[in-house]
Order: sequence, then C-alpha cells, then structure tokens
Amino acid sequence: MAPPQTDPPVSACPVLCLVTDRSRIPHAAGADGRAELVDFVRQAARAGVDLIQVRERDLDGRDLYELVCRCVQATVRTDARVLVNDRLDVALAAGAAGVHLRGDSPDGARIRRMVPAGFLVGRSVHGPDEAVAVAKAGELDYLIAGTVFSTPSKGSSHDALGLEGLHTIVERVSMPVLAIGGVTTTTSGAVASTGAAGFAAIGLFAQTGGHAEQLAQLVVKSRRAFDTSRSVP
Repeated sequence: MAPPQTDPPVSACPVLCLVTDRSRIPHAAGADGRAELVDFVRQAARAGVDLIQVRERDLDGRDLYELVCRCVQATVRTDARVLVNDRLDVALAAGAAGVHLRGDSPDGARIRRMVPAGFLVGRSVHGPDEAVAVAKAGELDYLIAGTVFSTPSKGSSHDALGLEGLHTIVERVSMPVLAIGGVTTTTSGAVASTGAAGFAAIGLFAQTGGHAEQLAQLVVKSRRAFDTSRSVP
C-alpha cells in the first residue's frame, strides 16, 4: 500500500476540483487515453487545481489502481490532491488523498473508520434534504452538490438544482459545498455568491485540451470570479 497524500486543501477558497473523463480529452487514434489523462492531471496540478477526482468508471480495479498511482505521482511537488470516485480500496492502495462517495455509497462514518487520519471523504448530493441527512450522519469533509445548471448530459432545467437550491444547501450544512454541473467562467461568480466553497467540473477543464497555458488561465479566471463576487458588500 502506498503512503497517502496528506493535508488536502479543503479549507482553501475557492476549491477547484477537476473530475476526470479521459474520453473528453484529445488522444491518439487507437489509444485509450490513459497516458494523455496523466499528463492532463500533471498540467492541472501545476496550474493550481486543488482536487483531482479520478472518475474512470470503465476501468477494472487493477487498471484503475495503476492509473491512480500515476496520477498521484504526477501531482508530486504540487498542492493538488488526488481523490478516487467511489473505490475506497483503490484510493487507499494507490496512496490517494481521499475518496469521493456516490449517493448510494456507504455512509461517511463507516468509511471514516477504515481510513487514516487526514484522509478526505466527500460525497455527492442532489438536494437540500439529502445534504442535511448526510451531513447529520457526520464524518464528511465536503459535499459536491448538483446538477446546478442544466447540461446536455444531465437533462433539462427542471432537473437542475439551480442557484437557489445550491444556496439552500450551503445555508443548511456546516461543511464546504462545491457546485457541479454547467459551471463556466461566466457563471462561477454567481456560484460564488451562493456561499459555495468552489466548484467541480469535467467539461470546463476538458475544454482546455489539457494545455498548460489554457489551464492556468482558467484557474486564474475562476479564482478571480470568486474573489470578486465575495468582495462585493
């Protein structure tokens, strides 16, 4: 078992979280995109992304473990921390900083008993009542709430949480809440105004193609949007 990453930056604000999907970044014909994803993670970490959630659900346990190990190595000497979507066993074995739980995963208290001190445990929620319930159960470090804005992959606006729903979640729980779903550099200021601690995104980061300069510009713009929105009385 690899030693875990430590001191994950959940107290930083805003928290920027890259959720991976290697099918959405450019890769050579015939390749499965793993090498390109590792390079993407490396560039994102160097650009200042705080959390990198590895969410490659098509991979079996061994392949996912190997990929996470490479992603952890790619973030060495940066402040970025690698999380694994749902697979606690892989996260622990690969030395990741934490695990991100799905809505149907075991509760945070059960997970906390199986992990070392400082290990991040987060969870996805989709509405205020769910957020309050999992927060009450305890032992979580953060929530990711969404879908905030409608996206082609997540259905119509009737299914979206919206800024009002996000604000309600932020008001009703005491832990950091990250927004997900349709967040852009244009809407990130509005997300910040709800009191959210930051955001998680797939497409927003993927649009950069993993290019270092574009990733760095995206991080700067996102942080500026949060800082500006929160500096207004």
